Amino acid sequence: MTYPAARPRRLRRTAALRRLSAGVRLSPADLILPMFVREDISVAGGEPQPIVSMPGVVQHTRESLRKAAVEAVSAGVGGLILFGLPAVKDGRGSSADDPEGIVQLALADLVREVGGDIVLLADLCLDEYTDHGHCGLLTADGAVDNDSTLERYASIAVAQATAGVDVVAPSGMMDGQVAAIRAGLDLAGFAETPILAYSAKFASAFYGPFRDAADCAPQFGDRNAYQQDPARRVDEALREVALDIAEGADAVMVKPAGSYLDVVRAVADVADVPVSAYQVSGEYAMIEAAAANGWIDRDRAILESLISIRRAGADQVLTYWATEVAQRLR
Repeated sequence: MTYPAARPRRLRRTAALRRLSAGVRLSPADLILPMFVREDISVAGGEPQPIVSMPGVVQHTRESLRKAAVEAVSAGVGGLILFGLPAVKDGRGSSADDPEGIVQLALADLVREVGGDIVLLADLCLDEYTDHGHCGLLTADGAVDNDSTLERYASIAVAQATAGVDVVAPSGMMDGQVAAIRAGLDLAGFAETPILAYSAKFASAFYGPFRDAADCAPQFGDRNAYQQDPARRVDEALREVALDIAEGADAVMVKPAGSYLDVVRAVADVADVPVSAYQVSGEYAMIEAAAANGWIDRDRAILESLISIRRAGADQVLTYWATEVAQRLR
């Protein structure tokens, strides 16, 4: 007997069939919304400040941050991650762990407003808080001092946990940062606070708009000495991930996402913890710019970009479209 050939297109024939047989799904709970909160406009009672290079994204006041958080919760977004812009910066990033620092105050606001309804994360780094724009303390000759920076990271983690953060997310790519933060949290009585480590963070050209948004461009040099080289093979990223997990990371992240889907897949294949991927500012800005010029279908491009990240193996996606997409998915 001759059997008819298989026809994969049969399951693509209608929208209903395509939905039923989809192998990768995107849900609001998979999404984490990055949010910027700025101290000086919060104090002055001003309006949120639009970020020119990221249409639709703003530097929030504390009040507008609360409203945006409520909107995200209503849409079913899984998490919010905060980035702070202090009014005053110095060489050691003093406001990063100040109990009255902008992120700590904003976290306390959000705990009161939406605590328990969404996961509250905070970026844990120094670049937004230092006057030199680097992710750690500097030696006399201007190099980043890895070990003294670890002490600062542990202190920041404790400050964020005290303010009510659900998850701390260290992004500085210092060697030993997860172990130092875990020890600091445990010693301070926050043994149950998870760590989402930026384990595979590359020295990428796609961060440009973020540096405008967070006012954290390095005042000299670059971050190539501590972020990963895009030209290195996936093995180095896997080594970084393994080290962070061994030090106590509860989840790991690949950043950026779209140009590093091979890394996302490789990490997802070996990691025994959840894997996040950050769709960064440059990825966002490119789609928005192309759509504004009529070159692509904006809504389809956004969903396709997010589905590709999930298809590569990411359990969660950090994206500036989180609330908008979540509303469309509901």
